[in-house]
Amino acid sequence: MATTPAATAAAPSLRSPRHGGPAHAARRAGTRTAATGAAFGVLASGAFAAIVPTTLDGTSTQADAEEGGTTAATTLAAYSANIPSATKATDGSTSGFFSPVSFAQPSAASGALQAAAPAQDADLASMGKAHEIATKIAAEHAKAAAAEKARQAERARIDAIVAQGGLDGWIAEALDHMGLSQSYASGLKRIILKESNGNPHAINNWDSNAAAGNPSEGLMQVIPSTFAAYVHPDFADRAITDPIANITAGVRYMIDRYGIDTLDAGGRVGSHGGYIGY
Repeated sequence: MATTPAATAAAPSLRSPRHGGPAHAARRAGTRTAATGAAFGVLASGAFAAIVPTTLDGTSTQADAEEGGTTAATTLAAYSANIPSATKATDGSTSGFFSPVSFAQPSAASGALQAAAPAQDADLASMGKAHEIATKIAAEHAKAAAAEKARQAERARIDAIVAQGGLDGWIAEALDHMGLSQSYASGLKRIILKESNGNPHAINNWDSNAAAGNPSEGLMQVIPSTFAAYVHPDFADRAITDPIANITAGVRYMIDRYGIDTLDAGGRVGSHGGYIGY
């Protein structure tokens, strides 16, 4: 059949896509680039990769050769050379690897580290404070233990004196029962010796009280009315001549009337330093 001019003119448009010119070749390369690794070769070296478009059978196309002027082989050769490294291998050759990259500390992270420093300082200060408190508590416990040991020792001493009896034993028991320090024992003993010479049954039959029918009696030489008013309640049922009961009555009266300093001083004294009683 004869071919018309129109048909003849249109014939070139039927050219196969495989030979479609540069634009078609570029599109084909992009398509093959987006396909899987089985469809093309990727040459990686350091921070970049060279993508070489290939056909499904692994060879470069005629269009690639015509349009790019570079075949897969030449592309491979271009990128197969070793990339020099700043670090030499142990054998003196180029190592083929890039030197490690140093990354700057981000400002945000740096700020976070700086912000964490006061918190760490606070923790250390807290630990120091806890140690200080623990030390003080331990010191207080040691102090309390020492005080208790001293108290027990004093208790044992007083008990020993009381067990011996006699004037010192009576004085120790009376002071202990009234809750007064044993440091007053010497002053109290001086008063007792001046008043009765340590005789619990001593009676004064010559002073004004005796003339009035109320003689002073006992270690502290107290009259019956004074004894009744000042004896320690725990000994109220005892006789006026009971050593401990009598001491409690005389001491309580003295403190009430003259103050405890009189007890500590061993009674009142005159202008010349002589004892004048209580």
